[in-house]
Amino acid sequence: MAETVWITGASSGLGLYTARALVAAGYNTVAGARSFQGSEGMGEQGYRLALDVTRPDSIAAFCQKAQEVYGPPQVLINCAGVLVLGPCEEYTDSELRQVMDVLFFGMAAMTRQVLPLMRAQGHGLIVNYSSINGLLATPMQGAYTAGKHAVEGFSEALSMEVRPYGIRVMVVEPGDHKGGSQRYRATGANVSGAYREALKRVSDVIARDEGGGSSPERLARRVVRAIGKKRPPARLRVASLGQHMAVILHDILPSGLFLWLLARYYHVPIRHNTPQEE
Repeated sequence: MAETVWITGASSGLGLYTARALVAAGYNTVAGARSFQGSEGMGEQGYRLALDVTRPDSIAAFCQKAQEVYGPPQVLINCAGVLVLGPCEEYTDSELRQVMDVLFFGMAAMTRQVLPLMRAQGHGLIVNYSSINGLLATPMQGAYTAGKHAVEGFSEALSMEVRPYGIRVMVVEPGDHKGGSQRYRATGANVSGAYREALKRVSDVIARDEGGGSSPERLARRVVRAIGKKRPPARLRVASLGQHMAVILHDILPSGLFLWLLARYYHVPIRHNTPQEE
């Protein structure tokens, strides 16, 4: 009998590619996304259901309907995402909450819903999509970095707590992938003159790196292969050689030197030039 997988954020980006790969591999896939409202039923991502991970009522409705379709899940994949670019100083409270609600609180809420079901069946797998940004920060992505760091810490603690019940936790750490975040990116609404030029430079580097990024289909296939293993890895990092090296250098270089090098890479000014603020 095919295993059942529930996946969030399945309408675009890496969630879409992962859902497609799950269907191709024969999993009973229940795919959740806000945009599925009004178009529920079978589709390329599996059985589509409306899901807003920031709303408890939407999560509860999704879980109830998903169980009616295929029963309880053997695998939960938390892939819902949002990215707001901007300087840390100028994020609004609303922007910070939006990012944390989707990346962290939504992930935690979905996990809490499925853990009793997995304990009852004596096994299960929680897959949380993090990022290279869950391991190191990049300029103008402070909110996203904070959310992904939270995913990393939560997942490590969760892994130790649920292992006695036959439940495992896997963290997926993608690097740059084509189409990985274009569909869920927003830019800080009112960036002042103090940061506007730096934001433009960073945004250009991000667009360049994503444009030359890895295949999202390849990442999705690797995730599906890992899910099928008897002992899935605790971490699955799918990134370029340069990004793997960045993680290593982050850990071994003096922090000041590493941050200086990263700022240079993103063309962020190293010295203050007294810009005119607006």
